[in-house]
Amino acid sequence: MALKTTPFDVAEHLETDEDIRLFLQVALEDGTEEEFIHALNTAARAKGMTEIAKKSGLTRASLYKSLADGGKPRFDTIVKVTKALGCKLAVV
Repeated sequence: MALKTTPFDVAEHLETDEDIRLFLQVALEDGTEEEFIHALNTAARAKGMTEIAKKSGLTRASLYKSLADGGKPRFDTIVKVTKALGCKLAVV
């Protein structure tokens, strides 16, 4: 009998704003630039790309493109998405 597996998507487990905030905090503190962009993508999917696009003032297409693997979003895009997720970037 073959082993049946399903892909794991962390976005399905980010259920609250606090979950998202902690997820992004760890990604920013411990990850690379690319890993943080990937975490923003995951958090945006968890919250809903349409909602994040509206709140950030970006189109869904540009949001998907900016946060895709290999995407190189501008800093203002990162700030807009972070704010749309109810978070803020800080230097401490």
